[in-house]
Amino acid sequence: MSKARQHKLEDRVRVIVAETLEKRVKDPRLGFITITDVRMTPDLREASVFYTVYGDAQAQDETAAALESAKGLLRSEVGKQTGIKFTPSLAFFADAMPENARHVEELLRKAQEDDERVHLQAAQGTYAGEVDPYRHPREVETDE
Repeated sequence: MSKARQHKLEDRVRVIVAETLEKRVKDPRLGFITITDVRMTPDLREASVFYTVYGDAQAQDETAAALESAKGLLRSEVGKQTGIKFTPSLAFFADAMPENARHVEELLRKAQEDDERVHLQAAQGTYAGEVDPYRHPREVETDE
């Protein structure tokens, strides 16, 4: 199986799952969901579907339960629309990307605050000795 075909099928499955969730799944537990990525095994037998949910932990748990109950419908829709010999089994995973992005943003904000504090200390600092303690060529004294 070529990587190009695998990537093309991953993109197709992502679109099919997203559209089916939007148009055909009427589960009230399904929150505001975004399908972020699909990864398939090289033999195209299993698909890992990554998603994010807007909301709190309860909304995320309810959406996970709704996805689990809609798995059969989503799999049959993938099989119909892709036309491949074996329809892949679907496994849903909450995408950790938003949490990771939030963590990185927090680290960058902290680093910026630390930089500002260091620059402020440098601006208010004074020299320990003379301003320029080095000798320059014109100031060199000769012993003649």
